[in-house]
Amino acid sequence: MFSTELQWHKQAATQSSADREMRKIPNNGNLKMTKVAYPLGLFICLFIYVAYIKWHWASATQAFFSITEVASGARRGQQAHSPPGTAARGHEVFYGIMFDAGSTGTRVHIFQFTRQPGETPTLTHETFKALKPGLSAYADDVEKSTSGIQELLDVAKQDIPFDFWKATPLVLKATAGLRLLPGEKAQKLLRKVKEVFKASPFLVGEDCVSIMNGTDEGVSAWITVNFLTGSLKTPGRSSVGMLDLGGGSTQITFLPRVEDTLQTSPPGYLTSLQMFNRTYKLYSYSYLGLGLMSARLAILGGMEGKPAEDGKELVSPCLSPGFTGEWEHAEITYRISGQKAVNLHALCASRISEILQNKVHRTEEVKDVDFYAFSYYYDLAANVGLIDVEKGGSLVVGDFDIAAKYVCRTAETRPQGNPFLCMDLTYISLLLQEFGFPENKVLKLTRKINNVETSWALGAIFHYIDSLNRQKSPAL
Repeated sequence: MFSTELQWHKQAATQSSADREMRKIPNNGNLKMTKVAYPLGLFICLFIYVAYIKWHWASATQAFFSITEVASGARRGQQAHSPPGTAARGHEVFYGIMFDAGSTGTRVHIFQFTRQPGETPTLTHETFKALKPGLSAYADDVEKSTSGIQELLDVAKQDIPFDFWKATPLVLKATAGLRLLPGEKAQKLLRKVKEVFKASPFLVGEDCVSIMNGTDEGVSAWITVNFLTGSLKTPGRSSVGMLDLGGGSTQITFLPRVEDTLQTSPPGYLTSLQMFNRTYKLYSYSYLGLGLMSARLAILGGMEGKPAEDGKELVSPCLSPGFTGEWEHAEITYRISGQKAVNLHALCASRISEILQNKVHRTEEVKDVDFYAFSYYYDLAANVGLIDVEKGGSLVVGDFDIAAKYVCRTAETRPQGNPFLCMDLTYISLLLQEFGFPENKVLKLTRKINNVETSWALGAIFHYIDSLNRQKSPAL
């Protein structure tokens, strides 16, 4: 711009010299030309000056908007790739990964949460994938367990944005399958899993891999169902109880409202839970060995983790008369058969009552608490048409007894597609009665609440994240 200005001054100086020369010449024609040229020169100079000013302003304006656009783009980029813990549109986004190492398979749950400042988090998305068999199947060759774990970790990597990996807690909780293994075998498996976890890009603590005790399993499932039904978000709202029947263990958990329940519960049946700055005193107990698969083995007369002596056939009054076959449980194959019976249900119920005798604590308050029932409760009810296979539904406890009697009576004359159906339904009916549920007690059976799986995994990762937050902000 300075060169343009200099040229303009030179042109003006040249023009002025020419004007002075022309004024020295006493010629009328030239004098007229001088009078015309002078204002013309001024006009040209003014035009050049105005053009220069417009060019300078346009350049400055363009530069300003370019800088503004770059800055806006940078801010947009920061929002699109906000690191964990930062607010986007006023809410925080965070993730959690929970591995459920059960007796029959390993499952990964990947949860996405959002949280408005000062409010209870909301679950916005879940990804789920399962692999078989369970971790306990690799007890004698732990190296084989790594490929399945890595496959499930890859699912988490695909589902969670890269910027969130380092802040996303990764946890594995093993349940009854590993609880039933000899201690050293279970620990070898867990050490191998932890080694794989440590090599991952996620947030891995020293407590990232563990065998979940039965009470924690029940409490975590209680958190899940009460979080999904909204009870945890609304202080004073009645909570619901939880019944879960797995393969190796069964759990019952609820929040007592009656003082007598708190006073008469045996040691180990009450546990404290801290969530969202509130403390809950829960009745929660897990019965190891009373899960459906372990109960089958006990009813058949077998022992957990041991083959039948000398390959002996296990005979049961709960199987169809004349039935023979094989059944695999915890990597052991058993030869099984039914026995001739006039009243299959009565004989089966008598045998199951022996197995349950003095094994279950009964509490009166369960009659007055709304309960959800999951897992094998759901599967068996759906199998015999008591609830919709996809949607679930409600039933009364006595419906299991009616179904058991019908199936057992039918099994007396013709084999069933599922040889264990008479046994399983009778077991569930008697187990619920032992817990203290009357025949007319309504239970809600579902796999999902608000389209979210009702697994203990959600409650467990939720509680884990809540604990991490309390450690960061103990004063809150």
